[in-house]
Amino acid sequence: MMDGGQRPAEQQPTSPTEGNSPAEPAVGPAPAPPGSHVAGGGTPPPWWSPEAQQHQQRESQAQQYPGQPPPYQQPYQQPQTQQFFPGYSPRYPYVGGPPSYGVGATAPMGPPQAARAPRRGARLVAAAVALAVVSGGIGGGVGVALDHQSPAVITALGSPTAQAQPVAATPGSIQQVAAKVLPSVVQVQVIMGSQGGEGSGVVLSRDGLLLTNNHVVESASGAGNGAITVTLNDGTSVSASIVGRDPSADIAVIKMANQSTLTPIAIGSSANLAVGQNVVAVGSPLGLAGTVTSGIISALNRPVSTGGAGSGQSSVLNAIQTDAAINPGNSGGALMNMNGQLIGINSAIASLGTSSSSGAQSGSIGLGFAIPIDQANRIAQELITQGTATQAVLGVSITATPAPTASTATGATIAAVSPGGAADKAGITAGSVVTKVDDRVIPDGDSLVAAIRSHTPGDSLTLTVQISTGGTHTVQVTLQGNTVQAGH
Repeated sequence: MMDGGQRPAEQQPTSPTEGNSPAEPAVGPAPAPPGSHVAGGGTPPPWWSPEAQQHQQRESQAQQYPGQPPPYQQPYQQPQTQQFFPGYSPRYPYVGGPPSYGVGATAPMGPPQAARAPRRGARLVAAAVALAVVSGGIGGGVGVALDHQSPAVITALGSPTAQAQPVAATPGSIQQVAAKVLPSVVQVQVIMGSQGGEGSGVVLSRDGLLLTNNHVVESASGAGNGAITVTLNDGTSVSASIVGRDPSADIAVIKMANQSTLTPIAIGSSANLAVGQNVVAVGSPLGLAGTVTSGIISALNRPVSTGGAGSGQSSVLNAIQTDAAINPGNSGGALMNMNGQLIGINSAIASLGTSSSSGAQSGSIGLGFAIPIDQANRIAQELITQGTATQAVLGVSITATPAPTASTATGATIAAVSPGGAADKAGITAGSVVTKVDDRVIPDGDSLVAAIRSHTPGDSLTLTVQISTGGTHTVQVTLQGNTVQAGH
């Protein structure tokens, strides 16, 4: 069959130079007279060969156009069911049937040989037929194609595997940060009777000092008498005890027993952070130790009020907000910059409520909060050296501030002033409204508490105050310190 799809008239060579020499017989059968069965009255070709197919075509054409010599008047459309294509014989869809040689190929002399690839036109026709067959019955069609002429199937599963090579960490990548910090982040578990809780912690010293949240280990203090177990990144579990706690800042330091070769975490600074900065969170969410997530700093100086696990004492954090996934169990873990330095202690998450009627806390919704490391580090050092911590105080009590409206001023309303305190010395009176601390806008009471606690006792601040008569003025305040009392 030609590429165009029509069957040409067969020709005989007219001279030795145009075809076979006189000493050699012509290759292929001579054209048969109309209506005859075989040219020259010879024996029909084998039924499975392409010549037999051509013979059937001639008979069909002769019956359709009686008395007309070839070529016939209309193009012959070969029945699709009679076509052969490489690797498939419609009559023999199993191993052992007669071989096929492709569309338009001639049967070779002697024993059957592997068919040559058909020309472009024939290959396209064969492929179209093959597609139709496979679509009609994919099991049989594919099986026959493989059994007849396809080479042995080689799959990816059977191929040799390349030797795994460690992927080099790009400087400043999450991979590099994770490799650096994972040995310095631990899992903290507290067991009290039949109950328990878990969180995370970071290594401060080679001999086992760890920084974590107060609410992680609070149930192991005082009358709680819970047992603390720390699991290192290599899976080793060691007992630990409380060194000191600051519930108002939600910071605690514990110490592992019999340690001398731990890897302390690299301490960074939270003073120069920027919104949009990339960060990495590392901890043990839901008990899955050594979990690494990433995100950005979503906001800074976010006031977050949290409650203590056992004492009921609340903490107001001046938090770093991040969208890195933080879940229950991440508390006390690390928030890192891309230099692999600790910039915050993961402490709280915002949620849409409980996940079930059991009261279990729901997971991350992209609103996580961390205590800035500058504040956490100062408190931790005080707990290590003296067992207690001090907090900066203004010496006032604050009323609950209603949601601001267009007609009301925003700010923190002072309910009472402690005699001799920092506010009293600065001339602040009850009923005044603090609207700014330095350049930071104060919209409510929690914001004022968070802003004051983010500083160190002795710091000097400028407060913008609105007095009851309606005037606004600024005052200089030197913060005082208050020692936080918390049992071990």
